[in-house]
Amino acid sequence: MLKKNLVCIVCPNGCDAEVMMEDGQEIKILSIDGCTCDKGKEWVVQELTSPMRTIASGIPVEHGDFKLVSVRTDAPIPLGKIFEVMTVIRHKKLKAPVAIGDILVPNPAGTACNIIATRNVAFMAV
Repeated sequence: MLKKNLVCIVCPNGCDAEVMMEDGQEIKILSIDGCTCDKGKEWVVQELTSPMRTIASGIPVEHGDFKLVSVRTDAPIPLGKIFEVMTVIRHKKLKAPVAIGDILVPNPAGTACNIIATRNVAFMAV
């Protein structure tokens, strides 16, 4: 038997979750203690079996009133895909204008998310 401690990030409570698991190649959760809500227990299971993350970054913009536009994923992606998605973001360049919510990169690295703009960047004449 294996014990793992996690701090839940679902809400501001930050519950200390204690998970008992079976030893072995496949993750088999035996018990979850310390979470004060069902959402916390769901998060623990997801975190141990299929961890997901969101990404926030920036993409260069030519002829804009800002040199970078802040971007983020519009849905969580598998933890193992972060470096592939960041490579796609690093190779992207845009031209102004850019609007909040614009889809800048659809389904990067084959993920079920989009990279979207989180700020407006207006065109500035050169």
